[in-house]
Amino acid sequence: MKARLPKGYSNGGNTNIQQLARQAQKMQEEMDAASKELDEKEYSATAGGGAVKAVVLGSLEIKSLEISKDVVDPEDVDMLSDLVIAAVNEAIRNARDEKAETMDKISGGLNVPGLF
Repeated sequence: MKARLPKGYSNGGNTNIQQLARQAQKMQEEMDAASKELDEKEYSATAGGGAVKAVVLGSLEIKSLEISKDVVDPEDVDMLSDLVIAAVNEAIRNARDEKAETMDKISGGLNVPGLF
């Protein structure tokens, strides 16, 4: 008995592989462009009711940090440190989440190691 291919498949295996390679290359180009765009985007977050504001680039580098004079207390440096850490971490999470979401949209949830 001879094996049959499912409908929609032909014996042109090379054609299917070439088409798949073109699709993967296009997807990679789209992801590279989106990644570059997201790396330059700014994400901001605040902590302490707006007392500390952090702005982070999509490349996860801190662009700016604003601290309200109201929270600068030499007696309580630990609280200020906590607020700075909270604002920076939230801005980084925002950048990371948007990048992951954008890449998932482009790839359709496909996760091939080394491709992205």
